[in-house]
Amino acid sequence: MNRRNILLSSMALAAAMASPLAQAEQPIRLIVPYAPGGPLDVTSRVLAERVRDTLGTVIVENKPGAGGNIGVDTIAKSAPDGKTIGLAAVATHAINPWLYKKLPFDAAKDFAGVTQMVSVPNVLVMNATKAKEMKINSVADLVAYAKANPGKLSFGSGGNGSAGHLAGEMLKQGLDFNAVHIPYRGASPAQLALLAGEVDFNIDNLAAASANIQSGKLKALAVTTANESKLLPGVPPLSNTLKGFAIDTWWGLVAPAGTPADVLDKLNQAFTAALQDPETQKRFATLMTEPAPTTGAAFDAFMAAERAKYEPVVKSSGASVD
Repeated sequence: MNRRNILLSSMALAAAMASPLAQAEQPIRLIVPYAPGGPLDVTSRVLAERVRDTLGTVIVENKPGAGGNIGVDTIAKSAPDGKTIGLAAVATHAINPWLYKKLPFDAAKDFAGVTQMVSVPNVLVMNATKAKEMKINSVADLVAYAKANPGKLSFGSGGNGSAGHLAGEMLKQGLDFNAVHIPYRGASPAQLALLAGEVDFNIDNLAAASANIQSGKLKALAVTTANESKLLPGVPPLSNTLKGFAIDTWWGLVAPAGTPADVLDKLNQAFTAALQDPETQKRFATLMTEPAPTTGAAFDAFMAAERAKYEPVVKSSGASVD
């Protein structure tokens, strides 16, 4: 009798493990295609905690490398069951498709949008000491200096084809001035070079630059959003000088293409509610990021528009990665 009870119990346990309910309790894997510690990683971990009551456990997994392409490829090739999602960012889904000659995924076809997460203003910053020496207090002053001193102005970025590089190229073209581009191995080394006075200006995201702006080491000349940012009051938008100029840093959540619509809807409802939560907004504000919840379809359309915007910029810059 005991053996029979044990057998029946084992069969019941096996059936339960195979049931849809048990599968629903499987943790969701959220892939961040960048190293731990940065704003993309931190905001993902904040949201993972916020959706625990609605979605269960969400495990953040960092898969950095190849400009974000390694992690993004993992998302693309995962089962479309809602159990693997991840981050799409301006680099991975708007710039890399034109920067890399070959990608193992198709940014336009291999993903389904869940929601945009954040929008982060970019900011044109100068080394404060050099700005004072060069008597540059505005974008107009920067352009005037460049035209009066050909070949002397330089700007740094996190590498050829990076968002900072392309924003600088767009600025140069739009305002018709010259500045030598100095690429570094990542955004952090580029910022250190600016602080050391190796370059004259950078276009960086506010989340990364804010601490040095607040300390007075960097001087903010303009934000690259269409309008003044509430995160940096008093600093004018570049659109005041260059009509229509609008570039920001963004990232959001995507799932593999083919994920069922009802699964995407469930994910969207949970994550957009988390983004709208006052505690989330307060936490994001400390990171100089603004929550930007959307529908999945709206995020897909936004990413398509961003790819179209960056295609001519990348091609005209000549930047390319084999």
